[in-house]
Parts: sequence; C-alpha cells; structure tokens
Amino acid sequence: MGADESDLRGRLERLTLEEKVGLLTGADFWTLHPIEKIGLRRVVMSDGPSGVRGTAWDEREPSLLFPNPTSLAATWDTALAERTGRLNGAQARDKGVHVQLAPTINLHRTPVGGRHFENYSEDPLLTSRIGVGFVKGVQSAGVAATVKHFVANDSETERMSYDARVDDTTLNELYLRPFEETVKAGAWAVMAAYNQVNGATMTENEPLLTGLLKGAWGFDGVVVSDWTAIRSTEASANAGMDVEMPGMPRSPWGPKLVAAVREGKVAEELIDDKVLRILRLAARVGALDGVPAPAPVSTPDDARDQLREFAARATVLLANDGVLPLDAPRRVALLGPNAVRFSAQGGGSAHVNPVHVVTPYEGLRRALGEDTEIDVHAGVYPHERLAELPLAMTADPETGEPGIRLDYLGDGSRTVHSELRRGARYVLLTGLPGGARRIVARTIVTAAQAGVHTFSVAGVGSYGLRIGDHAETVTLSLDGGDPVEGMMRPPEHRVEIELAAGQRVSLEVAHTPAGGPFGGAFTIGHHAPHLPEDEELAAAVAAAREADVAVVVVGTNDDVESEGFDRSTPALPGRQDELVSAVAAANPRTVVVVNAGAPVLMPWRDEVAAVLWVWLPGQEGGDALADVLTGAAEPGGRLPTTFPASEDDILSPRPVDGVLDYAEGTAIGYRHYDAADVAYPFGHGHGYTTWEYESVSVSGGTAEVTVRNTGGRPGREIVQCYAMDGPRPVALAGFAVVDAGAGERATVRVPLDDRPPAPRRLGAGRSLADLRRITEVDREADAP
Repeated sequence: MGADESDLRGRLERLTLEEKVGLLTGADFWTLHPIEKIGLRRVVMSDGPSGVRGTAWDEREPSLLFPNPTSLAATWDTALAERTGRLNGAQARDKGVHVQLAPTINLHRTPVGGRHFENYSEDPLLTSRIGVGFVKGVQSAGVAATVKHFVANDSETERMSYDARVDDTTLNELYLRPFEETVKAGAWAVMAAYNQVNGATMTENEPLLTGLLKGAWGFDGVVVSDWTAIRSTEASANAGMDVEMPGMPRSPWGPKLVAAVREGKVAEELIDDKVLRILRLAARVGALDGVPAPAPVSTPDDARDQLREFAARATVLLANDGVLPLDAPRRVALLGPNAVRFSAQGGGSAHVNPVHVVTPYEGLRRALGEDTEIDVHAGVYPHERLAELPLAMTADPETGEPGIRLDYLGDGSRTVHSELRRGARYVLLTGLPGGARRIVARTIVTAAQAGVHTFSVAGVGSYGLRIGDHAETVTLSLDGGDPVEGMMRPPEHRVEIELAAGQRVSLEVAHTPAGGPFGGAFTIGHHAPHLPEDEELAAAVAAAREADVAVVVVGTNDDVESEGFDRSTPALPGRQDELVSAVAAANPRTVVVVNAGAPVLMPWRDEVAAVLWVWLPGQEGGDALADVLTGAAEPGGRLPTTFPASEDDILSPRPVDGVLDYAEGTAIGYRHYDAADVAYPFGHGHGYTTWEYESVSVSGGTAEVTVRNTGGRPGREIVQCYAMDGPRPVALAGFAVVDAGAGERATVRVPLDDRPPAPRRLGAGRSLADLRRITEVDREADAP
C-alpha cells in the first residue's frame, strides 16, 4: 500500500517553497491542505481512542462508542485488539477520516492520572502488544493510526508545560518501549506531546524526534503535534516535527517558516522531508491521485454485537462467593448513582456521541425478563454537574419537534444561522457559524412530574437564563488551568423551579462564549424532583432488604476521569462507600458493579458477596453487564494495572515548580507496591470455572503451558508468565489466551519478551500473585 518514492519526489519537485510549507500546517481544526496540481486531496484527521468522532462533535454525527482502552488491555488478547482496531478503521472509512488519533500508549504511572482510562496498562510489554494489535487493525482498513503522546505524557496537571525528568534507563525500558514497538510494527503517524522531557519540550526535542524516532527506529511516517503544541518556528522545524495542528491564524510556522528557510535557519531539505512524509501518508490512506486506494471497508452490520462482546470480554470478576452468575432472581434491587447515570466513557478528546447507550436497567430487563421485579434507586448523588436536559422533555418552539432551537446571532442581534439540535451539550471547537458572536438556545420544557426541578448552565462565558417567569444573568469563569478543563469540568450555575406535572414552560439561554484555543462548550442541565440524599440512601437500603439480590452500581464519571485534569483522590466520589456498606449490611447477597476507568479504593470489598469491574464499557455496556451477571458470558478480563488498597503509597501526578520527577525510576505499578498495599494484583481476575496448571516448559524463547478446565462450564483463561528473581515475580514475560470446555486440557505457546535477558526462573499462573507452576530456565539454550 502506497506510492513509489520516485513518484512522490516528482510531485514534491513541482511545489514552490510556499506551497511546501503551506502543507505543513493544518487547513483547519481537522484537515490538511489539498494541492490539486500534484493530486493531493484533503487529508482528514479525527479523535480518538474510544471511537472515531469525525470532524463534528455533536449528536447529529454519531459514532460507535467502544469500551475504554484500558478495558481492551484487560482482555490480554492481541487478536481482539486487532479486531477492535479494524472496526475503528472501518468506522473511520465510513466517516471519510484518513488519520485516527489513537491509540494512546502512555503508561499508568499513577492510578490518579486523568487519562488513565485512555491508556492501556502500567506494563510496557502488555501496552506494546495490545497497541501493536490495535495499530495493525486500524491500518488494515487503510486508515493511519497515530500513536500518542510521545513521550512521558503521563499526567494532566500542567501537561502543557511540565518537565518530565526521567533517567535514560527508565525512559527506554518503560515509557519509550510502546512507541518503539508500534513504530517498528508499521505505525504511520506519531503525535508529539505538550510536555518537556529532561528540559526540552517534545515538539523541540531533536534527540528523541530525529535521533531516536526517525533515526534509530527508522520511522518513515508523519510526526504531528498535539493541538497547539508547536510554539516555535526554527526549533520545532529543526527538531523533527512534520505537521502543525490545528490550522491557526497566528501560526508559528506558515510565513514565519518560509522566512526561516530563506534566511538559512531551517534547511529546505528538512522541509522536503516533511512534505515527502505527508505525501507518503496520503498515498497510504488513499488521498493521492494515481495511487491505488485501499480496498473498500465499511462498518459491519454486527458492529453492536462486537462492542457488546468486547465489553463482556473485558469485564473483570474481582471477587465472588458464589452469588454470580445470578440464578433467576424474582426481585432485584438495582442501586447506585451509576445505575441511574451510567458512565459509558471518559471525558476529553476521547469522547464520542453514540446513537444510544444501553443502561444497566435496560440490559437486566432484557436478560431477566418481565417476570423479574427490578427496583431502581440512585442511593446517593455524587455527580458534580447535572445530567443533560432530556430530549423527551423538550420541544422546538417553532416546529414542536423534540429538541432545542439554537439561534446564532451576529452584530445587532441579527440571526445568521438557526438549527434544531437533539441534545443539550454543545461543543464549539471551530467557533460559531456565520461570524456569530453569541448563541440563544430556546425550547419548551414539559415537566413529567410535579416538584422542584433543577436546571443548570455549565461552561465558560456569560449567560442570560430565562425559565418561565424567572430570569437572571451570570458569568462563569475558570481560574487558570487547562483549556480542555473548561470544556470537560466547566463551572456550573443552577436554578430551582417548582413545576406541576405536565406544566409547559419556555426555557431560553443566551450565551456568549469566552473563546480560547479550543473554542468552547456549554451544557443545559436538569435534575428531576428527587428525595434529599439521606432519604434516597434509606430508600435504596430498604429496597435491598426486600430483594433476592442487590446489584449496586458505583463508580466515577467524566467529572473526575477526563483529559485536562488529574484526579485528586482514588476514592469514589461522594457517599458511595457509605451506600455500599449500608446495602451490604441489609442484604448478604450484594453484588457491587464498579463502573470506572481507573482504580478506585474499595474499603467495603470484604463486606460484599461479589465485586465486578466493568470499566467504562461503551454504548453496549448495559447488555454486556447483564450477560456477565447472568452467566450468558464469561467475565473474561484480567487487571492490566494494579489496584492499590489505599492512597498512602500512590505516585503523584502533580509537578513541583514545573518539574515532574520520575524519581521512582522503573518502580511503577506492580514494581512499586508492596503486597500489603494491594487490593487486587496485576493480572487478577476470576471466571465462572476453575483451572489447574499442569506443566510449563521453556524452549527457544517460548513457554509452553498446559492447563485444564476443572470446572463445570466452558471458560477462558489468560495464561500469564513472569520472570522471577528468586521466589518473587519481577516482570511480565509473556501471556496468551486459551479457551477450553469443561474438563478439557489445552496447551498454549506463550511468546516470551525478547528485550531483557532470559530469566533464570519463569512462573506461570493466573496473576502476578497466583503463580501455579515455576520452572528453571537454561538461559543459554532457551534465550529468545
């Protein structure tokens, strides 16, 4: 796939310096410039790691919402990673996207990193192998995968500027490895990060960009900046950056880069190399005339079924006293804030707009049937911001259709554009249409129930809010911080209005955005009449007491797991721990479902009958959860990251005086924690059957492990091999997936890590803390 290099050079030679430099900066927020005379068409980029959003961030262009990337690593299945990538690539082709800005292959240095959910694992080998699978899958569809964020971009606090101080051994053994593996596997694009590494900002880091990435590793693709990460002219161009994104009126490249070339500060040969890389990319993705296009690919009809399978395969059964799978309960108490507001995804550039999200109630109702009574209670209210105003409550004042009318006003309050939207969150990345300066959102709200309704506006800027006869103005601002934080964790203003059941009132929000490098966003929120939190908690406990089983869905949300900021604590938000303990005391058959992308503290874990970790499971999450709860699907996941027991010994994501010191060296994740500080170890997870490890042997860099399914149903096992230092496992050495029916024996070959020296001893088992067989290794005879 691609063009002959001489053909690319011939096209390059037809361009002026101004045309060549013009290609190196985005045409707009998502695309590169076309040049008709050399057959170069527009190249389109899109986020992201949880699905392909396309060039619009709204409900009118929906996308498949995949389970979050950490959950993909929880499958430990490189073939499934490739399938996931292929489905992403197919969706990209349907949307006219050539470059997918994924996967994110930074490491889980700390469990409170804001984008923890968006990265695969704390372990570089697992991250590398899952990343390689995903990259191969995406690119098999003729779409470029973009591995990001190069490199040591493992925290969100001060991410635009902090200096990651990392010693060479740690950088090479841990943080660079996933990039090296995916690049050598053929990734077509790499994204350079905002941060500095050892004193040099990554977009100006010549030793890493040119010396290592393009030189030692032989990368022949495109190095694209994170959005607005290029802040210099000569330094970034000379360091090895190829593409500046997005297109900006005050670009540090453009005419300034032309002048730098003419003044001899940047060699024109460097510009030529950058253009050749863009042309090579365009040829690979079918955006260059005269070059055979990739074979046609489109989203398959079974895409939803695949997403449901992916989510179930990633689900980790952390603990189970036998209550799961459920055995036809007559009455279920479905409790917890995430049972009511299910978290299907994290926040930030990974966010997409799915057609729907299957809730836990919908999934359980379908799985259990109408004969089972299901009582639903939130129990507590931990969310920082209100949910979006439901579409079912709204009506366009002009047509009566469900939705909210947006009028875009220019000078003199002249309407320059009007549109009907079927959602209540508006992301304005590319500014307002038609030169508009402000937006007026209008709808007719019908109250479904009587009582005090809470409405809100959230987002940076000024607002005029009118609900019925109530009117007020407010200006919301964010002190400093990341501009993405203003979009993902915006300030909010609430208004309480008492309404009768069926009452119709007009709602109008006039908004003037504050502006900024990423446009802006605002949301109209709503919370229906509800009990005070103490009474709601009591109602949940009462429902649990009367039920055959209590399923408590707790977790996080994009208020706390998002790009733009790190978590302040690994504890569950609000009073969720209190809710779990109270329910467990009321019903011994309490199953806790944790709906989160990153580890949380679980002080109640020994009080409950089962703990099921479902991650942020994407649009089909509710059905996947029901499949696992009822035993229709095996909980196939194993932890790709260590779950600490307390926050006493977690690494900080926060720089000090602008420096983030990786003083722990290679001691992150399972290399960092003492066993007593771990709630659930790396690799941990149960299934609905049992396994015996019968033998392990090593030959020629491959371990051969024989296991037997000793349970009464088919199962899937993740065979994990660890290099040993005496009696202690010190590093993941390899892994493989095996399926076996009840009573069946299976032998699996596990390719071992060929980077470090062969270990003296190798352990095989179900997790880092549950090794079933250990063998001595002849390091000379059996070195990979």
